[in-house]
This record gives sequence, C-alpha cells and structure tokens, in this order.
Amino acid sequence: MTDQQINLFRSKVSDDWATPKWLYDQLDAEFHFDLDPCPLNPTFDGLKIPWYGNAYVNSPYSKVRGFLAKAHAELRAGRAQTVVFLVFANTDTDWFHTYVYHQAEIRFLKGRIKFVAPGKNNSAMRPSMLVIFRSKIA
Repeated sequence: MTDQQINLFRSKVSDDWATPKWLYDQLDAEFHFDLDPCPLNPTFDGLKIPWYGNAYVNSPYSKVRGFLAKAHAELRAGRAQTVVFLVFANTDTDWFHTYVYHQAEIRFLKGRIKFVAPGKNNSAMRPSMLVIFRSKIA
C-alpha cells in the first residue's frame, strides 16, 4: 500500500460524514430513534453520556471501537434498548470480531453510500453495513 493510500484511511478530513437523509429516515421509521450520540458537533462527546432507548450511531470511523464498547456497556446496563450502527463493512478488523460477530444482526448495504459532507459529492471508499444490537447482550 502506498503512503497516499494509507493516508486515505487515516485522513481526519474523511472521519466525520453525515448520514444521507434518505437512509436515516428509512432506519428511523423502523427503529424510532430516541438518541444520536454522534451528532456533527465537535463539542459533543457521546461516549461521556448515558444512552437510552433506541440509538442511531454513525460515529467517526476512527472511534468506532470506542462507540461499540459503549453500546455494549449501555445495553448490558439496560439503559439502551436497540443500538443501530452505520459502519464500514470491515469484517477483518478486531472490533468486528470483538463486538459484532455473533453478537449483532448485520445488514450489508448494496453499493456504496454517498455520505453528506460540505463540498463533497463522492461515494464512500468502502462498502458499509448496519450493525444492530437489540436489548441486553451477554
């Protein structure tokens, strides 16, 4: 892999991407979200607040492991009921095997999502998936 390719994966510019409205609306109609612990607000830290009800999480991709751990903790404590993540379909990662595999419903999304970012009109560099945790987990 070239330095340029590696920088694309680590780029801070591409870390925070808003969910397209059509996708959020479709998921909200199914799950009736009460909480978004990852709004596009640099002063808000969803890892430091209690979660409740049904949560939608499109975390900065550099922090996905921390948000998955937080979801597990909130579900175990019974505060969150359902937590839906939008993440890259990186099934070869440690976070996938630690927090997702055999512990959540996985829905692979067809094609590549066009995330919302000012001045950008590109599709994601990788495919995405929904990771859905329901009620208490072990």
